[in-house]
Amino acid sequence: MPAAKRILCIDIGGTGLKAAIVGPNGDFLVDSVRIETPARRKPADIVPLLVKLVKPLGRFDHVTIGFPGMVRRGRVMTAHSYGTGDWADYPLGMVMQKKLGKPVKLLNDADVQGLAAIRGKGLELVCTLGTGFGTAWFRDGELLPHMDLAHLTTHHRNDFDVYIGERTRKRIGRKKWNKRVRKLIDILDTVFKYDHLYFGGGNSARIDFKLPPNVTIVDNDAGMEGGAFAWTRHTVR
Repeated sequence: MPAAKRILCIDIGGTGLKAAIVGPNGDFLVDSVRIETPARRKPADIVPLLVKLVKPLGRFDHVTIGFPGMVRRGRVMTAHSYGTGDWADYPLGMVMQKKLGKPVKLLNDADVQGLAAIRGKGLELVCTLGTGFGTAWFRDGELLPHMDLAHLTTHHRNDFDVYIGERTRKRIGRKKWNKRVRKLIDILDTVFKYDHLYFGGGNSARIDFKLPPNVTIVDNDAGMEGGAFAWTRHTVR
């Protein structure tokens, strides 16, 4: 397969659907476009919106899609923020490949952000703080797929998705939410002893305390930039 010079990156989020075309190094070749995520979120609703969204962006060689759930071999496995019942085993990668006429890689959205953030040394963990909670793991730069911590039970029988997600942040307020982020960092460090932890997602900008030296907040554009590295690095199998 020839090298991709123009990669279409699509970020399917809980509040917005975004797309941009980037170069092999993650640099933006056109301005990104965005629309609000609709209330109806079944595949029949989302797929046509994505096709319409990317139409004005121009030509591209390959496509990377970041999806808020666990995926495997181009199929959605879980999609808690979108309704797993409608998405389970849905071949989103193959459907979009037919719609767009180009090769498609479907990854978890945290995986895509991580590809732009990591340094490629040791055990690196990427966590997204947004509508829910996403995670991606890398060992010496190689993605370890299907490592989803969001639905581990953590607090009053809730999972991390609820414990640290957007609905909870709005309910408990800034101070208590940041206290939970501190506790989350402590838990992850105790259990996994990561070399570096990265926070991405829209709510990462709401962290208001000093982070440890091995914890970094990732730029919000990482969800687009990382889409290039899905094709240019030998980290995604």
